[in-house]
Amino acid sequence: MLSRSVSAGDHSATASQLSKQDPSLNSLPLDKKPKRVSGGFALLDSLKHHGVEFIFGYPGGAILPIYDDLYKYEETGCGIKHILVRHEQGASHAADGYARATGKVGVCFATSGPGATNLVTGIATAYMDSVPMIVVTGQVPRPMIGTDAFQETDIYGITLPVVKHSYVVRDPRDMGRIVAEAFHIASTGRPGPVLIDVPKDVAFEEFEYLPVLPGSIKLDGYRPTVKGNPKQINMAIEFIQESRRPLMYVGGGAIASNAHKQIQELAELFNIPVTTTLMGIGAFDEHHPLSVGMLGMHGTAYANFAVTDCDLLICIGARFDDRVTGKLDEFAARAKVIHIDIDPAEVGKNRVPDVPIVGDVGKVLDSMLRRIRETSIKNSPQQTQEWLNLINRWKEEYPLIIPENSDSIFPQEAIVEISNQAPDAIYTTDVGQHQMWAAQFLKNGPRCWISSAGLGTMGFGLPAAMGAKVAFPEQEVICISGDASFQMNLQELGTLAQYGINVKTFIINNGWQGMVRQWQQAFYGERYSNSNMEVGMPDIELLCQAYGVKGLVISSRDELKDTIAKVLAYDGPVVVDVRVKKDENCYPMVAPGKNNAQMVGLAKQLPKIEHNPIYCGNCGAKNNPRNHFCPECGDKL
Repeated sequence: MLSRSVSAGDHSATASQLSKQDPSLNSLPLDKKPKRVSGGFALLDSLKHHGVEFIFGYPGGAILPIYDDLYKYEETGCGIKHILVRHEQGASHAADGYARATGKVGVCFATSGPGATNLVTGIATAYMDSVPMIVVTGQVPRPMIGTDAFQETDIYGITLPVVKHSYVVRDPRDMGRIVAEAFHIASTGRPGPVLIDVPKDVAFEEFEYLPVLPGSIKLDGYRPTVKGNPKQINMAIEFIQESRRPLMYVGGGAIASNAHKQIQELAELFNIPVTTTLMGIGAFDEHHPLSVGMLGMHGTAYANFAVTDCDLLICIGARFDDRVTGKLDEFAARAKVIHIDIDPAEVGKNRVPDVPIVGDVGKVLDSMLRRIRETSIKNSPQQTQEWLNLINRWKEEYPLIIPENSDSIFPQEAIVEISNQAPDAIYTTDVGQHQMWAAQFLKNGPRCWISSAGLGTMGFGLPAAMGAKVAFPEQEVICISGDASFQMNLQELGTLAQYGINVKTFIINNGWQGMVRQWQQAFYGERYSNSNMEVGMPDIELLCQAYGVKGLVISSRDELKDTIAKVLAYDGPVVVDVRVKKDENCYPMVAPGKNNAQMVGLAKQLPKIEHNPIYCGNCGAKNNPRNHFCPECGDKL
């Protein structure tokens, strides 16, 4: 069965193999008669018919015919807007951010040769995190392919390991069908990027064009399983009914499926605590008393303790990756496993489940909840109460700590203050310590957390924020970056300036490649090889001024609150250099080769505070003043 990849080869053959369909589907008329247009126009018109509003790109020789048609197409008021980035990697990350924020397919353009290869990191980032994207590249003319022509690279071959599917358009008459197929493949099953490589002469060539409508494509051999097996669903329900220490482990598949409501309903129905992966942040409300936050290498102590001690692990749209599991053979070692995922290749890849369910997680959970309602299944609220009491005690004893008593700003307090002032913003991050602190302390809603998880791409945050802000111009969009990551794609300040894209960027500046320094300290004998970034770090205020963007510096705790408020009130893009404590480490941390319960850097167990207790208004239980929720009944205090 095809799962993550659709087989690829020379597309002159592959197209006919993939499209054994009624020929009329390739010529469904939107107008009364065909129009004579170029291949480039057909591409743009096909994108428009598939709902594309924004293209992120950078022109060059081989793709110029398409850009020329774009110029004419935009003059007609077509509704497509092109965003000119300053580097092709920025285009791919912006399309990625747009896709993650909206759930739609992101689109980026680049020319052949170096333009196309500059997209590769962004394509791989989208592939690793299952993000739907259409990547259009120019290519040298058909007669010159394979001759080592100027700016020729085999981008089709280069990207084969990091795309869901690829096309080389050999005939402009295939353009409408190829675009329709590409959108169908990118957005169905396990989402992913699809490449369309367009030779220059194909973009020039004219032909009689009729659009191919979205939804008209039927691909033999590509039938993603959407509905779960009823017998497996019934078995999963039985396992949940029997469990006294269940845990829901929720990944990015829940976000892709928009399954947050179903997850909350199932959790509340059976009083099941919920942990999320880095990709799953936002799939469950972290203010909810059943939330235990993120698990894994830099997850919360109580999430990692819970996954170690649970008797049933319900994996929803996650893949048991190494940063979550730690030592794999000791991960949830006492638990039975239910694994729900749309990609059959992921089910059983790293951990063999007791109940495998292949299907779209939203639809599978709908079926499960419907079955529960039909059979009037009810668990006693007390069945998991002892388990929840234990988890609540872990929350109390091992909280995430914001350090105090330093002359320097702690990175955690900066991130918490930003979150307090912009709780409903869309947040993007780069990669490193700041990413992990943001994951620990921000409380995001669905599609409001955008971060490179699988590939860990530094330089992702700023262009991804551009894409999200273009999609939602009225919503606050904030990029949490690091001083090393920010410099990877800082040229996109020019894009922010040109279009007035109102993104707020906060650089958590500790003068280091922070996570590299932490690992060198912990595992490499404090040999800090090439990880200090202080020499050569640009003056952010002057850099931003050169681009026509507002830049600020926060260097003392007294400035933090008021400056953040001013930044958020400012109408326009702002970059803030937040000077934080240089040697602060990100804890808890599961060291390589250790299991999740073997964390380093845990906060010391806090003493019990008996004075001035808070009494729960629901059950009357006496509570520690630090509690936000009653551990006895779960009500908010």
